[in-house]
Amino acid sequence: MEVNNPEALAGLTDAFNRYEVALNTNDVAVLDEIFKVAPETVRYGINEHLYGHAEIAAFRAARPAQAERALTRTIITTYGPDHGIAWTEFTRPGLTRVGRQTQSWVRFPGEGWRVVAAHVSLAG
Repeated sequence: MEVNNPEALAGLTDAFNRYEVALNTNDVAVLDEIFKVAPETVRYGINEHLYGHAEIAAFRAARPAQAERALTRTIITTYGPDHGIAWTEFTRPGLTRVGRQTQSWVRFPGEGWRVVAAHVSLAG
């Protein structure tokens, strides 16, 4: 298995950056698109446990826009051509603790890179 194939890594990095822009601009349509439409998709947030795309989309639709966050450390790694993981730390204005996010991504034929599992937490 090839780790960090340049083409796969570039594609996943572009997808991750698209997610980050959508998150910071509260572009709910793009956020919904980025998460795989499937009952197996899971997102654990700081205060919520969301199972399936429908629950994730409902959460996004009801959540007010958040202050733009700044990434402080991001590592993106691909495993083979169609699977990767993105880890990042972030800060937000008024947030006294560092946030952490992990996303598992899969590249699906005809869809491109999609998040299949995500976890957000605060350090400390």
